[in-house]
Amino acid sequence: MRSKIIFIVTVCLSPYLCRAQETAAITIGDSSGVTISKYIYGQFAEHLGRGIYDGFYRDGHIRTDIVNALREIKVPDLRWPGGCFADQYHWRDGIGPKEERPKTVNTTWGMVTEDNSFGTNEFMELCKEIGCEPYIAGNVGTGSPQEMKDWITYLNYDHHYHVSLWGVGNESWGCGGNMTPEYYANLYNHFAAFLPDYPGSHLKKVISGANGDDYHWTEVMMKQVGPDNAWGLSLHYYTFPTGKWKPRGSATHFSEQEYVHTLVEAENIDTIIAHHERIMDRYDPQKKLALMIDEWGVWTDVEPGTPGYAMYQQNSLRDALAAATTLNIFNNRADRVRGANLAQAVNVIQSLILTKGDKMIRTPTYWVFDLYKDHQDAKLLPVQVQSPLYNYGKDTVKAVNLSASIKDGLTHVTLVNLDAHQSIRVNAQIKAQGQLSGQILTSKHFTDINTFGHPETVKIVRFTDAKLNNNELTANLPPISVVELTIKP
Repeated sequence: MRSKIIFIVTVCLSPYLCRAQETAAITIGDSSGVTISKYIYGQFAEHLGRGIYDGFYRDGHIRTDIVNALREIKVPDLRWPGGCFADQYHWRDGIGPKEERPKTVNTTWGMVTEDNSFGTNEFMELCKEIGCEPYIAGNVGTGSPQEMKDWITYLNYDHHYHVSLWGVGNESWGCGGNMTPEYYANLYNHFAAFLPDYPGSHLKKVISGANGDDYHWTEVMMKQVGPDNAWGLSLHYYTFPTGKWKPRGSATHFSEQEYVHTLVEAENIDTIIAHHERIMDRYDPQKKLALMIDEWGVWTDVEPGTPGYAMYQQNSLRDALAAATTLNIFNNRADRVRGANLAQAVNVIQSLILTKGDKMIRTPTYWVFDLYKDHQDAKLLPVQVQSPLYNYGKDTVKAVNLSASIKDGLTHVTLVNLDAHQSIRVNAQIKAQGQLSGQILTSKHFTDINTFGHPETVKIVRFTDAKLNNNELTANLPPISVVELTIKP
């Protein structure tokens, strides 16, 4: 009898399929005493495209479906009326009987007619219905200290409105006036001198801050304005998938190379914040002045067939992963980052919500804010992570990032796996015991989107592949996923 020797040859069709499961080692510490401000989870609504009209406001009414959706994720504040629109907006055009309000031209966005039917009182009603604070960007570019003072008086003096958050101009280095930092700093001080605090309405004045890595702007603001004449200093940073202003890349049709490069661009905000923080710390070591990233998000080319000025783009799982990574960065820097506003809430850039007629869908980014809402006003738990790397071409990112907090006895950990192919096992040391529960946001492809025909392709579902035993938390994170774990003692 002849013996047979059988050789089994394994062929790797992809290098990713043959890699052993990788591991991330994490340590989650005790409460740092730092609060993750709820304002980090703020939103933004500008008179731009279909953000207000045919967005929040349709047929002369505030849309209750959008209001309910934003209330569910506990939106803390809403920034309005811009953006670039703010420095050409005169608030008196938007008050009084609607039929008597003047029609103006939105010269900032598309030269479209602005009928001013959505004005100050409508915005205040919107905020009331959502249950959020108003954050108003004042007109410094074409306005005056008198006009802004009168607006504050209209809202805060002997009135049922109490608006604390006020931006003194917007992008004053660009669309807000093409100013030098020295000129704007003097102008800010001039305006601020006439902006009154009324009883019950102490103003939180926000300086129009830098564009991305313009560190000189921050240096001048800290030197000439300083931490005692403002509540916050803004910073604007957008993630362009191609790494450049134009073309920015498609929101729905992109390669893995472009996916990874988008994540590299998104993570870069951590480095930029760190540089701005170092400057602020020299002038303000007690961290009295908040850093407020009141415009951020993934900005792509508009959807085919839509006007460029409208900035209407779809929203994929890639955008959700970038948003979750960014929010983890903000949380972990909460000692200085105490406010942020995603651009924008409805139908513009990286939206939470898209509308079509009377229909509405929640985007993948919306569900990230739903997962992360438990961090609002919670105590930050410091984290350390040793993560495997995710490489593609010339781009490399850490595959795993996270943030953690504790509030009302509940510990919340939000974890992201950016790797498009590999699940990653997380081993975390944590000083917490109790009942563990989890939720996950993921899908088959990083290009997956929610559409009006299929509104729940990307949504939150229950996550069970995690265990907690003797202060060791383990979890297997699927590729391209965002996971929230909650520990209830």
